[in-house]
Amino acid sequence: MARLMAWSVEGIGEITPGMQIGDVIVEACGAEPNGPLRDNDVLVVTQKIVSKAENRLVAIDADDPLSHKQLVEDEAVRIVRRRGDLIITETKHGFVCANSGIDLSNVERGYAALLPLDSDRSARRIRDIVKAKLGVNVGVIISDTFGRPWRKGLTDVAIGVAGIAAVVDLRGTEDALGRVMQVTEVCVADELASAAELVMGKSEGIPVAIVRGADPSWFRDASMSEIVRPPSEDLFR
Repeated sequence: MARLMAWSVEGIGEITPGMQIGDVIVEACGAEPNGPLRDNDVLVVTQKIVSKAENRLVAIDADDPLSHKQLVEDEAVRIVRRRGDLIITETKHGFVCANSGIDLSNVERGYAALLPLDSDRSARRIRDIVKAKLGVNVGVIISDTFGRPWRKGLTDVAIGVAGIAAVVDLRGTEDALGRVMQVTEVCVADELASAAELVMGKSEGIPVAIVRGADPSWFRDASMSEIVRPPSEDLFR
């Protein structure tokens, strides 16, 4: 029987520029109730604390609710759509999202948090520290909250991965009735990020979760290039 467990990591505390998130996680997860970590656990870490640790914070006018809009355009390679104050952009990473992923929530007043420059690299750094200090091989997902075209509501998705597949390709395998699947590619990194968000919540100030029970075959070298659809394959660009 397949079973997946997810729980939030307590006691992370406030992250400030220059801190190594891997060290913070090692300290928090060395023993119960958060740990100990095991091989093939998945650490899901929110973008916000990664951006804070990597000093991706930019001062804005705290009294002007639109003062970050120039940053939105500066961080974009393409403006996809505008509607009122909302701007949908494509970022340098290839993500299509609201406001270039720039966030004001859970950030000190007067500052905006930009996306990490390279979230795959951020995830690898965390994974390497955990391996070096605890001797376990974990997958790491950097997550962020995105909206989705044609569907209401927000969900957490992966914006960086290390040691865990971003996409599992099931093409060429048989379904339950023996038919060969032709197009099925499963974005397991997004699914794991969403599962973790359910235990972290949006307002509890919990930026890390552990997911246990992922298929061992998913653990491998990976990158976000597996997820971001190239323009040549995009029917809507």
